Amino acid sequence: MNIKITGKELKATESIKDYIERKLERLNKYFGEDFNVLATIKTEGNEQVAEMNVTTAEGDTFRAVTAHKDLYASIDKDIDILEGQVRKMKTKKDKQNMTESIRLKESLNHVEEHPVEDEIIKTIYYTIKPMAPEDAKLELEAKPQNQFLAFINIETERVNVIYRLKDGKNFGLVEPEA
Repeated sequence: MNIKITGKELKATESIKDYIERKLERLNKYFGEDFNVLATIKTEGNEQVAEMNVTTAEGDTFRAVTAHKDLYASIDKDIDILEGQVRKMKTKKDKQNMTESIRLKESLNHVEEHPVEDEIIKTIYYTIKPMAPEDAKLELEAKPQNQFLAFINIETERVNVIYRLKDGKNFGLVEPEA
């Protein structure tokens, strides 16, 4: 960790330098010791302004500027802001790497797989409720993404299937014999 602290119209005392270094150690868990910090402290009116620029070995840059009546509070707020920015960037990169690795894995699976034909490749489980065919029709109408609905017919106590016909307006009913 390479830290450069400058003061404009405000002297960077040894205690301020130590405080900044101690607080910047929170960023070590993200970058190790491999980052540079340029910290600038100054006075604007009756407020103390702390500005911090962090540059990583990968070339990422993070910046925080805050003003407060107390310089130490301003430094604390800067560190919180920087840590939030770093966490957000790390999460974004992790998510991107995960997505890319999943895509790579899927593309490798497609290359290695032989085309499957005449096989059951997907199974969907759901509960079958007892209802009248009219109720089943109403439930299927309420779910336009579904093409069919299996249910237990309360009149015959047998499993029936109601399905949408290709015209999109009418329905068909599959009912077992005997």
